[in-house]
Amino acid sequence: MSRLLNVSAAPHAHSNETTKKLMYGVVIALVPALLTSIYFFGYGALIVTSVSVASCLLFEFLIQKFLLKKPLSINDGSALVTGLLLAMNVPSNLPIFIIVIGALFSIGIAKMSFGGLGNNPFNPALAGRVFLLISFPAQMTTWPQPLGFATKYVDALTGETPLGAMQRGALDALPSTNDLLLGHIGGSMGEVGAIALLVGFAYMLIRKIISWHIPVSIIGTIAIFTGILWKIDPSQYADPLFHILSGGVLLGAIFMATDYVTSPMNHKAMIIYGIGIGLLTVVIRIWGAYPEGVSFAILIMNAFVPLMNRYIKIKPFGEEVKNG
Repeated sequence: MSRLLNVSAAPHAHSNETTKKLMYGVVIALVPALLTSIYFFGYGALIVTSVSVASCLLFEFLIQKFLLKKPLSINDGSALVTGLLLAMNVPSNLPIFIIVIGALFSIGIAKMSFGGLGNNPFNPALAGRVFLLISFPAQMTTWPQPLGFATKYVDALTGETPLGAMQRGALDALPSTNDLLLGHIGGSMGEVGAIALLVGFAYMLIRKIISWHIPVSIIGTIAIFTGILWKIDPSQYADPLFHILSGGVLLGAIFMATDYVTSPMNHKAMIIYGIGIGLLTVVIRIWGAYPEGVSFAILIMNAFVPLMNRYIKIKPFGEEVKNG
């Protein structure tokens, strides 16, 4: 009886990688995008990122130590990743108190209230971002223009994002492909610099931190859907390349939809999950009230992940042999 097995709850996934190693790999992959945002938005990007990361680490420490009374896990890198991604999803002139509120919601509500890492059904950084967007719509939609270190943290020169211009029908005012690739556009910190995000994507693929299935299915779906609309009426709808390179598509597809906890476990389900995110993103962008739909699309599909893991199964190896 002393040798009884202790069977834990599913899923049972085995790997030589540790949570800490994977999380810090994501941090490294985010460095090019972070440096790009600092280059274009200056001290504001540094302030927002520092406050977001420090707040997420602090709230996780306080909640675990004094409320949950569980072993501390802030060294595993998950709170650090949440802080970085939350910063990437907000304007670089966001007031400090709003950043702290967003961090508290991300860690305290979206993550720790469900039991911490591995139990949260929704991506914490995206949940925090959507909460702030609903609670502080004016501050969350005031976008500093990329003026480098001349960009002021307070009273920055602001303007609309490329998606904002698209929503009001000003297709002739959209930025060039080069500006989208390099990051010389207005928007949240993680919306600038498609090349920097793609460098991070390549790093994570090479390191096998993520697989290609979710990002490629999201981007491919958006390309096909918007391509059809563009072919139907190019005077009303932007081309697929613009949709892919603008807004939060690359940041969401590469760094947030691929979150281990809130994404499906097998490749077939990953592709279905990615297609769903891509379709919802385009529907919200084209016909919704918000010019951007990536955050909402990922959170909606997060809710379906438990069902996908339960009902979308991979075919097991071998075959059943019937005797007689």
